[in-house]
Amino acid sequence: MVASHPQDDSGLWLTVLCWIGLAVATLDAFLQPLPAGLTWAALGLAYLTGGLPAARAALAELWQDHRLDIDLLMVVAALAAAAVGAALEGAVLLALFSLSQTLEHRAMGKARRAVEALMQLRPETALREGPGGGIEEVPVEDLVPGDRVILRPGARVPVDGRVVVGTGHLDESTVTGESLPIRKAPGAAVHEATVNLDGILTVEVLRPLATSTVAQMIRLVTEAQAMKSPSERFSDWFGQRYTILVLAGSVLSWFGFRAMGHDGSEALYRSATLLVAASPCAVVISVPAAILSALSAAARGGVLFKGGAALEQLAEVRTFAFDKTGTLTTGQAVVTGVTVLEGDEAGFLALAAGLESQSEHPIAGAIRAQAAGLGLTPIPVQDMRAHPSEGITGQDAEGLVWAGNARMLAAQGATLPPALAAMADGAETLVALGRGTRILGAITVADAPRETSAQAVAALKASGAALLMMTGDRAAVAQRIGARLGLAPEEIHAGLLPADKVRLVDQAAQRGKVAFVGDGVNDAAALARAGVGVAMGVAGSEVALQAADVALMAEDLRKLAAAQALARRAARVIRQNLTLALGAMLVLVIGSLFFELPLPLAVVGHEGGTLLVVLNGLRLLADPIRAR
Repeated sequence: MVASHPQDDSGLWLTVLCWIGLAVATLDAFLQPLPAGLTWAALGLAYLTGGLPAARAALAELWQDHRLDIDLLMVVAALAAAAVGAALEGAVLLALFSLSQTLEHRAMGKARRAVEALMQLRPETALREGPGGGIEEVPVEDLVPGDRVILRPGARVPVDGRVVVGTGHLDESTVTGESLPIRKAPGAAVHEATVNLDGILTVEVLRPLATSTVAQMIRLVTEAQAMKSPSERFSDWFGQRYTILVLAGSVLSWFGFRAMGHDGSEALYRSATLLVAASPCAVVISVPAAILSALSAAARGGVLFKGGAALEQLAEVRTFAFDKTGTLTTGQAVVTGVTVLEGDEAGFLALAAGLESQSEHPIAGAIRAQAAGLGLTPIPVQDMRAHPSEGITGQDAEGLVWAGNARMLAAQGATLPPALAAMADGAETLVALGRGTRILGAITVADAPRETSAQAVAALKASGAALLMMTGDRAAVAQRIGARLGLAPEEIHAGLLPADKVRLVDQAAQRGKVAFVGDGVNDAAALARAGVGVAMGVAGSEVALQAADVALMAEDLRKLAAAQALARRAARVIRQNLTLALGAMLVLVIGSLFFELPLPLAVVGHEGGTLLVVLNGLRLLADPIRAR
């Protein structure tokens, strides 16, 4: 098995030497007779280079962990063949076994390196802005939070940070799996190892190299590969006990063959053949080959699984429960409508933007963004004062001006006219703007669905999954969002407290495994209660990465549907591998017991089956997660 004894380039050279020894011995047996000393030297070379590394690793495993390694079966079978005068067959066994080990090691190493290759994407130096405005080139590990670095076109981002000067587009595919460039403006977060495609950016360092996004990804993927899934744990359990059974069965078979009239040498030869035929190498490697490949493919696509267990659980999910705000929606308010009662719309929005110019409230940000998008200059407003849960007041050239909700209207003695009163009861937040008791107009603001949410909902429904949307918002707001996403009224649950979300997750769990999808920080109770916790858009967020079983690095829910499809493909590959491995082992065992199967043919069948299940698992590497 690959995990039995790690190999490096020396393993390849030992395999080459083993095959050279086998080739020389075969030449003596079938073509030109060679001096006896040379033939025995060639066989000795094959046995030493093919069997000694496996024997040493197997004995170390037995001594240190008290575990019988499957490789030991191959060494015992080869020695048994040599003991009955079939040294060439034993050399064939060791040569094929060594070749199989080398190919498995290199193939599985490819899967392990798929994510760790991100380390090579890190730049070694960065252009740091000095105190006097100069620029100096420094090692990336010397950067500390608060430093400012200059990113030129084509440069990789050295550490996690945020843009403070400049605009440009970044290729974030190495971290989030997002195939299209993302525009970055001042205030936008940038992640280590992404590429600045255009523009010159000044980036403020937010984290040191040791806690960067890439460092966290590599650590989590490494931990995931070490955390075995239920299928892998069963495979290990089966392999240990079955290895003992095979050894005991081979010994007993010798007595059986003797009782059937075979001489000692023939009985030993057939027992060695049975030992090879019944060895469970292909069965044991079939699960980790698929799991490891799927984990690596998912990570390359911007989805991190916390181990094979999370991968297998996602494949079994029957219900996806979504938090609304910040998950299905952007979590950012946008202006959805403007109604003007006095003056024109441009002047009205310019006044509203001036009044909200200093406010940090999300609604204020939406109003400012709407005015800026129309190219309007905010009207100067002084003496702004925020009134919590009501609105804001200020002074312009004409006197007191205010904006707010029904409480602010009541405080000002104003009453909404019928045209606006109906809007206040709708699914959007209404902000009225006025002077004293006069209403100048109103703006409606709402959270908007993400562009990818509707496609993700459709993909998950097509896969047969049931969906739930959970929110603490009013029913009218939830129904508006749900309708735009294609959710049925019975799938939408509004006005919920955290305890209500846990109750709904428990109810859904009675029908099958549930995944709760959120931001990895809020709704902690629901995330913990669900069978699978999924956090989205967590690139750069250590808390969210730690909170979830599955982490979507980008804010693209389509990747969740693609991740479940990958998990289900991995489950199918595991079933295929186990069926192939067990079927091949059964055929070889029957052949060795009842049809005098030659040892070389048993070797080819055994090693060939092992390689087939490894290659079948590696097919998952060729289909990384993409937004679908």
